[in-house]
Amino acid sequence: MLEICTFPMLRPAPCPSDASTRICLRDVPVRLIWTVAAMLKMAILAATLLFAELPPAAAWSFTDDGGRIVEIPDRVSRVLAAGPPAAVLIYVSAPDKLVGWVREPSAREKEFLLPAVQSLPTIGRLTGQGETANMEAVLAARPDIIIDVGTVDDRFVALADEIQQRTGIPYVLIDGSLANTPKSLRQVGKLLGVSSRADELAAYADRTLKRLDDGLAQIAMAERPRVYYGRGPQGVETGLAGSINLEILEAVGATNVAAAAGKGGLTRVSPQQIIDWNPQFILAYAPKFAQAVRVDRLWNQIAAVKDGNVYVTPTLPFGWFESPPGVNRLIGISWLEALFYPKAFQVDLKGDVQAFFKLFYQVELTDAQLDGLLKDALPKT
Repeated sequence: MLEICTFPMLRPAPCPSDASTRICLRDVPVRLIWTVAAMLKMAILAATLLFAELPPAAAWSFTDDGGRIVEIPDRVSRVLAAGPPAAVLIYVSAPDKLVGWVREPSAREKEFLLPAVQSLPTIGRLTGQGETANMEAVLAARPDIIIDVGTVDDRFVALADEIQQRTGIPYVLIDGSLANTPKSLRQVGKLLGVSSRADELAAYADRTLKRLDDGLAQIAMAERPRVYYGRGPQGVETGLAGSINLEILEAVGATNVAAAAGKGGLTRVSPQQIIDWNPQFILAYAPKFAQAVRVDRLWNQIAAVKDGNVYVTPTLPFGWFESPPGVNRLIGISWLEALFYPKAFQVDLKGDVQAFFKLFYQVELTDAQLDGLLKDALPKT
């Protein structure tokens, strides 16, 4: 090993004989030696700060639902949601790790969210309809990983690869189908280091889906309703067969009457088509559409209107039916069981809602809040 031998100029001692392994600084002024030492110290400090700014080294590999192997940092404390379903999944799993919202929650939505997340910045969405986030906003959020939840196909795999390459941030795809909800909760729990909480949430999802399947097995097909779901203020936007937006309707054994128009995603239909389909239930995203259906003579020939089965889907703080189609739909299952099959399931809906909000959203509901959530969502008693 190379050694440096320093001899102050006032001590004329000889330099050691093994000069092949030592540098003799006998003739170097002491002031210069200290200057060099100070420069070395500053260089070491600068290097330390530089490496401190670098992202943490990847500690383990995760295979996402797109079949991609993603290197995950050992510690994940900041997570960016690529779209609304991911934002909900991250919020219910680890709200302290969510770096921002896809869109700013409304004042009514904030009422049912933890105070710590109500004022998070709005970053926009990276995926789905109307991408609004830009790379500058993504990088400024300094996320350790990006999570996208929803449909997983070649298009979304390519998008994930592109964003990960451009930003250098690990990007994880998770299947957001309703049946996959327990697994998606456990996946995110593992990614975010909150497996204990994720297991509790996933257990709730397992029980909910099993109860639904067991109950539906006792209900004849002839007793299952034909339903139209209308989005928007006019209610003429809906989902075709296979649309993830209407996935919960199929899951609860109902028939989506708009499936007669074909297979695909969201589409617009005409009032005459809805009349011809003659649904037994109409579910309206917007109260304005529900009110129009109840009073406008154009609709009064539909079975749902004749029987008074026109209802507004609960939407706070996230949609119970869709909007977004995420883990928030679990409480929608209880609602639809109570609405479509009151005798078969005998659901304590108010009790279920209170338990779900406390466990998933970590908020306690007042009686007034509970009544407001279910307004126009159930038959009048």
